[in-house]
Amino acid sequence: MTQVYITVDTEYSASIVQRMGKDCRAENYARSISATTPEGDVGIAYQIDFMNRYGLKGVFFVDPMPALIWGTEAITDIVEPIVEAGHDVQLHLHSEWLEFAGDATPVNGRTGRNIKDFTFDDQCTLLDYARTTLIAAGAPRPTAFRAGNYGANDDTCRALAALGFTHETSHCPGIAVSACDISLTSTDRQPLQHCGLIEVPIGCVETFGGELRHAQITALSSAELKAAMKHSRANGVDALTLVSHSFELLCRQREKINWIVRRRFEALCKTIAAMNGVGTATYAANPPSVSASCTPASVVPLDPVRSGYRVAEQAVANILYGGS
Repeated sequence: MTQVYITVDTEYSASIVQRMGKDCRAENYARSISATTPEGDVGIAYQIDFMNRYGLKGVFFVDPMPALIWGTEAITDIVEPIVEAGHDVQLHLHSEWLEFAGDATPVNGRTGRNIKDFTFDDQCTLLDYARTTLIAAGAPRPTAFRAGNYGANDDTCRALAALGFTHETSHCPGIAVSACDISLTSTDRQPLQHCGLIEVPIGCVETFGGELRHAQITALSSAELKAAMKHSRANGVDALTLVSHSFELLCRQREKINWIVRRRFEALCKTIAAMNGVGTATYAANPPSVSASCTPASVVPLDPVRSGYRVAEQAVANILYGGS
């Protein structure tokens, strides 16, 4: 059985605060969490409802750092509907929020774009603050983590292990140049022991030029996502991690629905529900385990027609929605 982890990075936007000031919580929630548009909402409530319709479970990596300026209630507004619907809440952290809190931060006013920009001790402090805030907002004690911008390093893994976390999932083999500085390579594509916990790589497929492309709903077509799941099942890959965001079904300006990406999400849910030997899993109920194989997980080989369709589809999305 291949377990698909539909992971949703669930976060307010720090860039909206930079543009609009700190009094933007309601607007930020509408654009980043509920994804409200005149055509309807396509944020976490919509994503949860659609997954529930097909008997699927999602993993929502929630960033509690906005509590620094808006209090825990702002995080409760996110956590409560996820927990009530029976989905998984795990820890996300965007350290950009520290710059809005002045000296009243857990690390004495120090700031950085990514958690890897901090010392081991500061990372422990930030992770402990974030976990405590997430629990105070109503989440069960998290066991898994993903860094904002994928910006983790080995000290992040060690800090998480020291705090009792069991899983980390910032390593993205399908992005050649990312903010992730965890000392793994693109051949590390299966869950493995690393720095005291289990590192869970994000899925990928082969694309043009022999490169890899990450398994994100905005990055792959419905056909590529389906192929990745079928390939994982056929090759005995136990865990396949897919990435999305709370606002991912919106256009880049977050003002209207990106119907191309919305249809991808809907097709993904329908495909998983209909595919024998494939199901969804969560870190709370069925966390990824270390692969019995020490060889790199094979990836879907390039299909020029399938990937070419995605390139064409992305070009249309760029025209209609300002990028997808």
